[in-house]
Amino acid sequence: MPPLSRRRFLSLAAATGAVAAAPASLLAQAPSHDFTFLHVTDTHLQPELHAAAGCAMAFKKARTLHADFAIQGGDHIFDGLAVPAARSTELYSLYAETEQQLGLKTYHAIGNHDVVGLNPKSGMSPQDAGFGKSYFQDHVGPLYQSFDHKGVHFIVLDSIGIAPDRSYYGFIDDAQIAWLKADLAKQSPATPIIVTTHMPLVTAFPQYMEMQAPLAVRNTLSVSNAYQIYPLFEGKNVIGVLQGHTHINERVEWKGVQYLTSGAVCGNWWEGARMGFAEGFTVCTVRNGRLTTHYETYGFKADHQGAEHGAKPSA
Repeated sequence: MPPLSRRRFLSLAAATGAVAAAPASLLAQAPSHDFTFLHVTDTHLQPELHAAAGCAMAFKKARTLHADFAIQGGDHIFDGLAVPAARSTELYSLYAETEQQLGLKTYHAIGNHDVVGLNPKSGMSPQDAGFGKSYFQDHVGPLYQSFDHKGVHFIVLDSIGIAPDRSYYGFIDDAQIAWLKADLAKQSPATPIIVTTHMPLVTAFPQYMEMQAPLAVRNTLSVSNAYQIYPLFEGKNVIGVLQGHTHINERVEWKGVQYLTSGAVCGNWWEGARMGFAEGFTVCTVRNGRLTTHYETYGFKADHQGAEHGAKPSA
Protein backbone atom coordinates (compact mmCIF):
# COMPACT_ATOMS: atom_id res chain seq x y z
CA MET A 1 0.00 0.00 0.00
CA PRO A 2 1.54 3.37 -1.00
CA PRO A 3 2.38 5.89 1.72
CA LEU A 4 -0.28 8.41 2.61
CA SER A 5 0.27 12.07 1.91
CA ARG A 6 -0.62 14.33 4.82
CA ARG A 7 -3.30 15.94 2.65
CA ARG A 8 -4.89 12.56 1.88
CA PHE A 9 -4.75 11.49 5.53
CA LEU A 10 -6.47 14.67 6.66
CA SER A 11 -9.08 14.47 3.91
CA LEU A 12 -9.90 10.90 4.90
CA ALA A 13 -10.04 11.80 8.58
CA ALA A 14 -12.10 14.97 8.34
CA ALA A 15 -15.01 13.61 6.25
CA THR A 16 -18.32 15.44 6.05
CA GLY A 17 -18.77 16.56 9.64
CA ALA A 18 -15.75 18.84 9.85
CA VAL A 19 -16.21 21.99 11.89
CA ALA A 20 -15.45 25.28 10.19
CA ALA A 21 -12.86 27.07 12.31
CA ALA A 22 -13.50 30.72 13.16
CA PRO A 23 -10.56 33.14 13.13
CA ALA A 24 -8.49 32.75 16.28
CA SER A 25 -8.62 36.51 16.92
CA LEU A 26 -12.42 36.41 17.13
CA LEU A 27 -12.51 33.32 19.31
CA ALA A 28 -10.01 34.78 21.75
CA GLN A 29 -12.33 37.71 22.32
CA ALA A 30 -15.54 35.69 22.50
CA PRO A 31 -17.03 34.25 25.70
CA SER A 32 -17.04 30.48 26.13
CA HIS A 33 -20.08 28.80 24.59
CA ASP A 34 -21.42 25.37 25.52
CA PHE A 35 -20.30 22.47 23.30
CA THR A 36 -19.32 18.81 23.29
CA PHE A 37 -16.21 17.18 21.88
CA LEU A 38 -14.72 13.67 22.03
CA HIS A 39 -11.49 12.34 23.48
CA VAL A 40 -10.76 9.05 21.70
CA THR A 41 -7.45 7.48 22.58
CA ASP A 42 -5.41 4.30 22.30
CA THR A 43 -7.09 2.77 19.27
CA HIS A 44 -4.06 0.53 18.63
CA LEU A 45 -5.20 -0.16 15.07
CA GLN A 46 -4.02 -3.43 13.53
CA PRO A 47 -5.51 -6.02 11.14
CA GLU A 48 -5.50 -8.65 13.88
CA LEU A 49 -7.96 -9.19 16.78
CA HIS A 50 -10.83 -7.49 14.87
CA ALA A 51 -9.25 -4.17 15.82
CA ALA A 52 -10.34 -2.32 12.67
CA ALA A 53 -13.91 -3.54 13.00
CA GLY A 54 -13.94 -2.66 16.70
CA CYS A 55 -12.55 0.81 16.08
CA ALA A 56 -15.11 1.38 13.33
CA MET A 57 -17.84 0.42 15.83
CA ALA A 58 -16.53 2.98 18.30
CA PHE A 59 -16.31 5.72 15.68
CA LYS A 60 -19.78 5.00 14.30
CA LYS A 61 -21.24 5.35 17.78
CA ALA A 62 -19.17 8.47 18.42
CA ARG A 63 -20.53 10.25 15.35
CA THR A 64 -24.11 9.83 16.64
CA LEU A 65 -23.30 12.00 19.67
CA HIS A 66 -23.22 15.21 17.61
CA ALA A 67 -19.90 16.44 18.97
CA ASP A 68 -18.20 19.46 17.45
CA PHE A 69 -14.87 17.68 16.91
CA ALA A 70 -12.62 14.93 18.27
CA ILE A 71 -9.13 14.73 19.74
CA GLN A 72 -7.30 11.46 19.14
CA GLY A 73 -5.13 11.08 22.22
CA GLY A 74 -2.36 8.92 20.76
CA ASP A 75 -1.38 5.33 19.98
CA HIS A 76 -3.30 5.38 16.73
CA ILE A 77 -1.61 2.17 15.59
CA PHE A 78 -0.08 -0.98 17.01
CA ASP A 79 2.78 -1.12 16.64
CA GLY A 80 5.00 1.37 14.86
CA LEU A 81 7.97 0.87 17.16
CA ALA A 82 9.33 -2.50 16.19
CA VAL A 83 8.02 -3.35 12.71
CA PRO A 84 9.41 -2.60 9.23
CA ALA A 85 8.47 0.68 7.57
CA ALA A 86 6.04 -1.02 5.17
CA ARG A 87 4.02 -2.43 8.06
CA SER A 88 3.82 0.96 9.77
CA THR A 89 2.61 2.57 6.54
CA GLU A 90 -0.09 -0.09 6.20
CA LEU A 91 -1.20 0.48 9.79
CA TYR A 92 -1.42 4.25 9.35
CA SER A 93 -3.40 3.77 6.13
CA LEU A 94 -5.78 1.42 7.92
CA TYR A 95 -6.25 3.95 10.69
CA ALA A 96 -6.96 6.83 8.28
CA GLU A 97 -9.55 4.78 6.43
CA THR A 98 -11.21 3.73 9.69
CA GLU A 99 -11.29 7.28 11.03
CA GLN A 100 -13.65 8.21 8.20
CA GLN A 101 -16.36 6.64 10.35
CA LEU A 102 -16.00 9.52 12.82
CA GLY A 103 -17.13 12.13 10.33
CA LEU A 104 -15.57 14.83 12.51
CA LYS A 105 -12.72 17.28 12.39
CA THR A 106 -10.04 15.44 14.39
CA TYR A 107 -6.87 16.70 16.09
CA HIS A 108 -4.12 14.17 16.77
CA ALA A 109 -1.68 13.68 19.65
CA ILE A 110 1.29 11.39 19.06
CA GLY A 111 1.59 8.27 21.21
CA ASN A 112 4.57 6.03 21.85
CA HIS A 113 3.31 3.32 19.48
CA ASP A 114 2.96 5.93 16.73
CA VAL A 115 6.75 6.39 16.62
CA VAL A 116 8.07 4.50 13.59
CA GLY A 117 11.02 2.11 13.65
CA LEU A 118 12.49 3.21 16.98
CA ASN A 119 13.18 -0.32 18.19
CA PRO A 120 16.17 -1.81 16.32
CA LYS A 121 14.01 -4.91 15.71
CA SER A 122 12.25 -2.84 13.05
CA GLY A 123 15.34 -3.02 10.86
CA MET A 124 15.11 0.73 10.30
CA SER A 125 17.92 3.25 10.53
CA PRO A 126 17.49 6.79 11.89
CA GLN A 127 18.40 7.95 8.37
CA ASP A 128 15.44 6.12 6.81
CA ALA A 129 12.46 8.09 5.53
CA GLY A 130 9.65 8.12 8.07
CA PHE A 131 11.86 7.08 11.00
CA GLY A 132 10.85 8.20 14.48
CA LYS A 133 8.26 10.96 14.56
CA SER A 134 8.77 12.14 11.00
CA TYR A 135 6.07 9.91 9.48
CA PHE A 136 3.53 11.29 11.94
CA GLN A 137 4.58 14.87 11.17
CA ASP A 138 4.47 14.36 7.41
CA HIS A 139 1.21 12.39 7.16
CA VAL A 140 -0.87 12.96 10.31
CA GLY A 141 -0.24 16.37 11.84
CA PRO A 142 2.08 18.54 13.93
CA LEU A 143 3.71 17.01 16.99
CA TYR A 144 2.21 19.74 19.17
CA GLN A 145 -0.24 22.51 18.45
CA SER A 146 -2.93 24.77 19.86
CA PHE A 147 -6.29 25.93 18.55
CA ASP A 148 -9.36 27.79 19.75
CA HIS A 149 -12.99 26.69 19.74
CA LYS A 150 -15.98 28.68 21.00
CA GLY A 151 -13.91 30.65 23.46
CA VAL A 152 -11.85 27.71 24.79
CA HIS A 153 -8.12 27.38 24.08
CA PHE A 154 -6.92 23.84 23.37
CA ILE A 155 -3.31 22.63 23.59
CA VAL A 156 -2.13 19.26 22.23
CA LEU A 157 1.29 18.14 23.50
CA ASP A 158 3.92 15.66 22.35
CA SER A 159 4.78 13.67 25.49
CA ILE A 160 7.17 11.15 23.88
CA GLY A 161 10.86 11.53 24.59
CA ILE A 162 13.45 9.56 22.63
CA ALA A 163 16.65 8.49 24.34
CA PRO A 164 20.04 8.03 22.62
CA ASP A 165 19.68 4.24 22.94
CA ARG A 166 16.49 4.36 20.79
CA SER A 167 14.15 3.79 23.71
CA TYR A 168 11.24 6.10 24.54
CA TYR A 169 10.05 7.66 27.78
CA GLY A 170 7.57 10.28 28.94
CA PHE A 171 9.08 13.72 28.37
CA ILE A 172 8.32 17.26 27.19
CA ASP A 173 11.46 18.67 25.57
CA ASP A 174 12.92 22.16 26.02
CA ALA A 175 11.76 23.48 22.65
CA GLN A 176 8.21 22.43 23.37
CA ILE A 177 8.30 23.90 26.88
CA ALA A 178 9.41 27.23 25.41
CA TRP A 179 6.57 27.04 22.88
CA LEU A 180 4.07 26.16 25.64
CA LYS A 181 5.19 29.10 27.79
CA ALA A 182 4.73 31.47 24.87
CA ASP A 183 1.36 30.00 23.94
CA LEU A 184 0.02 30.22 27.50
CA ALA A 185 1.33 33.77 27.86
CA LYS A 186 -1.04 34.85 25.08
CA GLN A 187 -4.09 33.62 27.02
CA SER A 188 -5.94 35.85 29.48
CA PRO A 189 -6.35 34.55 33.05
CA ALA A 190 -10.05 34.02 32.34
CA THR A 191 -9.73 32.01 29.11
CA PRO A 192 -10.67 28.34 29.68
CA ILE A 193 -7.81 26.06 28.62
CA ILE A 194 -7.89 22.31 27.93
CA VAL A 195 -4.63 20.37 27.47
CA THR A 196 -4.21 16.96 25.84
CA THR A 197 -1.21 14.67 26.36
CA HIS A 198 -0.78 10.98 25.55
CA MET A 199 1.36 10.06 28.55
CA PRO A 200 -0.14 11.35 31.79
CA LEU A 201 1.23 14.38 33.56
CA VAL A 202 -0.50 13.20 36.75
CA THR A 203 -1.56 9.62 37.53
CA ALA A 204 -1.95 7.32 40.51
CA PHE A 205 -1.66 4.25 38.29
CA PRO A 206 1.30 2.70 40.16
CA GLN A 207 -0.87 2.54 43.29
CA TYR A 208 -3.52 0.37 41.64
CA MET A 209 -1.41 -2.75 41.24
CA GLU A 210 1.95 -4.25 42.06
CA MET A 211 4.60 -2.77 39.81
CA GLN A 212 7.26 -5.06 38.39
CA ALA A 213 9.96 -2.50 39.14
CA PRO A 214 10.19 0.99 40.60
CA LEU A 215 9.65 3.80 38.12
CA ALA A 216 12.87 5.08 36.62
CA VAL A 217 13.66 8.77 36.39
CA ARG A 218 13.07 8.35 32.65
CA ASN A 219 9.96 6.19 32.84
CA THR A 220 7.54 4.92 30.21
CA LEU A 221 4.39 5.34 32.32
CA SER A 222 4.11 9.12 32.73
CA VAL A 223 5.80 12.40 31.79
CA SER A 224 9.11 12.25 33.66
CA ASN A 225 9.57 16.03 33.79
CA ALA A 226 5.96 16.93 34.57
CA TYR A 227 7.30 19.05 37.45
CA GLN A 228 8.43 21.52 34.78
CA ILE A 229 4.92 21.74 33.32
CA TYR A 230 2.73 22.26 36.42
CA PRO A 231 4.10 25.76 37.20
CA LEU A 232 3.18 26.91 33.70
CA PHE A 233 -0.52 26.38 34.52
CA GLU A 234 -0.43 28.68 37.54
CA GLY A 235 -2.44 31.85 37.02
CA LYS A 236 -4.20 30.30 34.02
CA ASN A 237 -7.71 28.88 33.81
CA VAL A 238 -6.79 25.27 32.96
CA ILE A 239 -10.13 23.48 33.26
CA GLY A 240 -8.83 20.03 32.36
CA VAL A 241 -5.92 17.92 31.16
CA LEU A 242 -6.94 14.95 29.00
CA GLN A 243 -4.61 11.94 29.15
CA GLY A 244 -4.32 8.41 27.71
CA HIS A 245 -1.71 5.63 27.67
CA THR A 246 -2.75 3.59 30.73
CA HIS A 247 -6.08 2.40 29.26
CA ILE A 248 -8.04 3.15 32.44
CA ASN A 249 -10.45 5.83 33.60
CA GLU A 250 -8.98 8.04 36.28
CA ARG A 251 -9.60 11.50 37.69
CA VAL A 252 -6.96 13.20 39.83
CA GLU A 253 -7.01 16.83 40.94
CA TRP A 254 -3.76 18.67 41.62
CA LYS A 255 -3.59 22.35 42.56
CA GLY A 256 -7.07 23.00 41.23
CA VAL A 257 -6.52 21.31 37.85
CA GLN A 258 -8.35 18.09 37.01
CA TYR A 259 -6.25 15.47 35.21
CA LEU A 260 -8.60 13.11 33.36
CA THR A 261 -7.23 9.84 31.99
CA SER A 262 -9.49 8.03 29.55
CA GLY A 263 -10.03 4.34 29.03
CA ALA A 264 -8.96 3.02 25.65
CA VAL A 265 -10.93 2.41 22.49
CA CYS A 266 -9.04 -0.91 22.38
CA GLY A 267 -9.67 -1.77 26.05
CA ASN A 268 -7.08 -4.34 27.01
CA TRP A 269 -5.36 -4.26 23.61
CA TRP A 270 -8.46 -5.75 21.88
CA GLU A 271 -8.54 -8.65 24.34
CA GLY A 272 -11.37 -7.55 26.64
CA ALA A 273 -11.69 -5.03 29.45
CA ARG A 274 -8.66 -3.33 30.98
CA MET A 275 -8.70 -3.49 34.79
CA GLY A 276 -12.50 -3.47 34.67
CA PHE A 277 -12.81 -0.73 32.05
CA ALA A 278 -14.46 -1.83 28.82
CA GLU A 279 -13.52 -0.54 25.38
CA GLY A 280 -14.71 3.04 24.97
CA PHE A 281 -14.00 6.75 24.65
CA THR A 282 -14.67 9.93 26.62
CA VAL A 283 -17.38 12.47 25.86
CA CYS A 284 -16.34 15.95 27.02
CA THR A 285 -18.79 18.80 27.61
CA VAL A 286 -17.89 22.43 28.21
CA ARG A 287 -20.73 24.28 29.91
CA ASN A 288 -20.48 27.67 31.58
CA GLY A 289 -16.72 27.50 31.22
CA ARG A 290 -16.42 24.18 33.10
CA LEU A 291 -15.41 20.76 31.76
CA THR A 292 -17.35 17.58 32.59
CA THR A 293 -16.82 14.13 31.09
CA HIS A 294 -18.42 10.73 30.86
CA TYR A 295 -17.18 7.45 29.41
CA GLU A 296 -19.02 5.77 26.55
CA THR A 297 -18.65 2.07 25.77
CA TYR A 298 -19.75 0.68 22.45
CA GLY A 299 -20.34 -3.06 22.87
CA PHE A 300 -17.21 -4.64 21.40
CA LYS A 301 -16.83 -8.32 22.25
CA ALA A 302 -13.32 -9.74 22.14
CA ASP A 303 -12.83 -13.28 20.90
CA HIS A 304 -11.23 -14.11 24.23
CA GLN A 305 -10.33 -12.33 27.42
CA GLY A 306 -6.57 -12.04 27.25
CA ALA A 307 -4.36 -11.82 30.31
CA GLU A 308 -4.03 -8.32 31.71
CA HIS A 309 -0.90 -6.49 30.65
CA GLY A 310 -0.34 -5.92 34.34
CA ALA A 311 1.83 -3.01 35.36
CA LYS A 312 3.72 -2.98 32.09
CA PRO A 313 4.33 0.78 31.74
CA SER A 314 4.96 0.80 27.98
CA ALA A 315 1.25 0.92 27.23
